[in-house]
Amino acid sequence: MDNDPRKHYVCVDYFEDLTGEITAGKKEDTEEIGQRVASLRKEKGLSLEELASLTGFDIRFLSDIENNRIHPQLGTLIKLSKALDAAVGRIISGAGDKPYSVTRKTERKTISRSTSRQGEKDIYAYKDLAPEVKGRHMEALIVQLEEGPDEERSVHDGEEFIFVLDGLVLLEIGEEVFELEPGDSAYYLSTTPHLVTSKRGRSTILAVLYEG
Repeated sequence: MDNDPRKHYVCVDYFEDLTGEITAGKKEDTEEIGQRVASLRKEKGLSLEELASLTGFDIRFLSDIENNRIHPQLGTLIKLSKALDAAVGRIISGAGDKPYSVTRKTERKTISRSTSRQGEKDIYAYKDLAPEVKGRHMEALIVQLEEGPDEERSVHDGEEFIFVLDGLVLLEIGEEVFELEPGDSAYYLSTTPHLVTSKRGRSTILAVLYEG
């Protein structure tokens, strides 16, 4: 028996049901995000110009989100939720109407994709694991990362925890870069500039976002 303490082992089979391909969801799954942003903006009585001023995003970018030409990344949604005084979950998957959520592996409902700022490249896809809980301040997601997106680092309020389920993940956080393997995890303040991507091919992580 090998007792070398430097070695660690992860039972990949344990995560088999979590690391399968995240197939394309229904078209309305991604369209609803843009519709929710537009609806919340109008509820607040804000113009696109005013929302641009509150978030620092340009008007065309916001218009592309609302019209589903761009599928925004999670950091972008968190910034929008802050500007709109809404929980990020309300934008991602709706407000929810239950005090708790038990999600079976066959019942993961919300599948969304995030693209580059120009909408030309898929960056990652994700499933929300608990969309039914009302008033939640955390989002638990299964995220399938693509390799090497040419994207700027994300900075927003809140905290994040990621746990690698499959593949090799690169985490750029502050001035450091970490290579994470299955079983590795990281917790960081989202106010620190960060970028999470797959090193090779596709990788899968469990991500928990706390709005703060």
